[in-house]
Amino acid sequence: MIRFEPREPSSLPRLILIPVAAAIVALALAAIPMLFAGLPVFNAYGLMMTGAFGSVFAFTEMLTRAAPLILTGLAAALAFRAKLWNIGAEGQLYAGALAAVAVGSGMIDAPGIILIPLVVFCGALAGGLMMLGPTLLKTRLGVDEVVTTLLLNFIILLFVQMMLEGPMKDPMGMGWPQSEPMLDEAMLPKLMARMRIHGGLIIAFIAAIGIHLLLKRTVWGFEIRAVGENANAARHAGIPVTATFIRVGL
Repeated sequence: MIRFEPREPSSLPRLILIPVAAAIVALALAAIPMLFAGLPVFNAYGLMMTGAFGSVFAFTEMLTRAAPLILTGLAAALAFRAKLWNIGAEGQLYAGALAAVAVGSGMIDAPGIILIPLVVFCGALAGGLMMLGPTLLKTRLGVDEVVTTLLLNFIILLFVQMMLEGPMKDPMGMGWPQSEPMLDEAMLPKLMARMRIHGGLIIAFIAAIGIHLLLKRTVWGFEIRAVGENANAARHAGIPVTATFIRVGL
């Protein structure tokens, strides 16, 4: 007779040590080609640490650049949890950025309390729609989403380049392939004076906590985890597998 027992929860030290060990192994592996090239490994890693933590400016710049990467990683991680292998996060990030600039650079004249949520929504929607096609191809035709999302990266990057060289090019940019600047009303508030760090970092942290609670404490989260463990069993149990894939894809 089959008996199901709950899995023992991981201890806090183990949860901390696993990512730390993964980071150490990654640094060690990255040092191998540098050693073969005759580069000073410790000097290189020292410069990397200085560039990230060497000053207040360096630290805030690191956090500023981390904010969109955290949000993009969370979107991919949610899809991964359902075994939807989204390899197109880079292209989806660029698509979202393009949509955000299109809306926030003067298309709509509105106060910040309206314009900022609208820009965030349009950026998220554009990025999510880039995953809709590969998700439908996977669920309807069985097309490998690894291939479609990976190749879609190049299409989106070329499209962004076309837009920055054409319709969205800044006429005051002295020929550089850049868009018009975002309106002040569309910019997230700064967290520190004279630094670029902004409220997007807080949004990223809130999103990380929200996704954790979604996966662990909600029915949708249970369905996502069930589909990831065994899609056929989840379908047999009445869980809408296709809808779940589309939900995590968007």
